[in-house]
Amino acid sequence: MDVLKPLLTLLAVLNPIGVIPFFIHFTSRLTPAQRQRTIWVSTLTVFLVIALSALAGLQLLRFFGISIASFQVGGGVLLLINAVQMLNAQPADSSSSDLNQATEKLDAGDSVAVSPLAVPLITGPATISTMVIYAEKSHGFADQALLVGYAVVGALATFACLAASARITRFLGQTGINVMTRLMGLVLAAIGVEIMADGLGKLFPALVR
Repeated sequence: MDVLKPLLTLLAVLNPIGVIPFFIHFTSRLTPAQRQRTIWVSTLTVFLVIALSALAGLQLLRFFGISIASFQVGGGVLLLINAVQMLNAQPADSSSSDLNQATEKLDAGDSVAVSPLAVPLITGPATISTMVIYAEKSHGFADQALLVGYAVVGALATFACLAASARITRFLGQTGINVMTRLMGLVLAAIGVEIMADGLGKLFPALVR
């Protein structure tokens, strides 16, 4: 299995830099200790979602009788939708209802570490789809261990961005974050088209011929 491509795809889908403004907003009324705990809980949640998607996603598909080709087409569509959101400088899988619910939770004193920060703002359906698709291409324990390693890298990237959120915002500014998000969205759109084309080729072999 290609070592670098799945990792780059995962980091593009996660896009933790694009979530920094929302993290700052949601944790603005928390103490430094609560903010640090939020970072740790979000990081752990991101790791668990990615790792479980890679290790158990295929079994879940088999349980529901879904072919990997169909899932590739659906996953590619999700990646394209996320890419369009990112090209508009919106964090993937975000919606006004999610943000309103998050604000209500924050007002009530509840943690927003798991939802909406970790799920769905950082790890949403596109992340799960990406890991399941690459899990299907894995062969043996070494490849599965590599996918779990990607989960570790994704979690570390999330931790680094959230922990340095204030410094990153001062350095890049909102404009810089938007530019970074759009660049990642462009890469993600190309990857989404490739994954969807691969799935369509399996479903309709005549297209390949």
